[in-house]
Amino acid sequence: MQRLTGKVVLVTGAGSGIGRASAQRAAAEGAAVCCLDIDGTAAENAAQAINRSGGQAISGACDVGDEAAVQTCVADCVAQLGHLDALVNMAGVLRFDDTEQLSRDSWQRVIDVNLTGTMLLNREVLPHLVKSGGSIVNAASTASLAGLPCGVAYSASKGGVLAMTRSIAVEYAKRGVRANCVCPGDIKTDMTKGIEFPDSMDFTLMSRISSLSGPKDAEVVAGVIAMLISADGAHITGEDIRVDGGTLS
Repeated sequence: MQRLTGKVVLVTGAGSGIGRASAQRAAAEGAAVCCLDIDGTAAENAAQAINRSGGQAISGACDVGDEAAVQTCVADCVAQLGHLDALVNMAGVLRFDDTEQLSRDSWQRVIDVNLTGTMLLNREVLPHLVKSGGSIVNAASTASLAGLPCGVAYSASKGGVLAMTRSIAVEYAKRGVRANCVCPGDIKTDMTKGIEFPDSMDFTLMSRISSLSGPKDAEVVAGVIAMLISADGAHITGEDIRVDGGTLS
């Protein structure tokens, strides 16, 4: 399937997890891909893997919470690949804290990456997407739709991403740009490995965020994202698409 031939797709968080799977899927469907990650080596490895497989990709190191870095990386992407048709915004951080013990610094880092970083990328790509009639897919989460124990910062950031995405979808609908969220749940990624939980965590509360069919690989989310940024998603905007195996059903 070559639904993205001739398209240029910028992917954040492309060094691992859903971001890397999305970059690989976009390239497999014919897109030229700009792989961005805070870990520049991981981003380069993702791009090299795409190029070895016959696709086209470039890479860059980018802390999405750094405004100047975001501006530079978006400009470099367009300069090298000529234009921009889609943003797949998967960079993010996840942490669990007892709400009573949540520090301002911990809260701020989650907000800076997940929410402010998403805003910065959206803002910088929008002029290019207006020209191309392109689309945005932002990473929300099932945590934006239901409570996540000890996840106050993460849930707040993802709830903000969802609300922001809907606002962009409405504001830009008549200018030809679509904006949607994917809301993954129970997906196996590097981000979920080695997570530290507070001593107060009641794990009986976590059963409500487990999918009915068990955890799945990042590729299942990448497939949904590829549909959303292709012509098959032409009449979908302002949506939150759950990819959670029935978790919230």
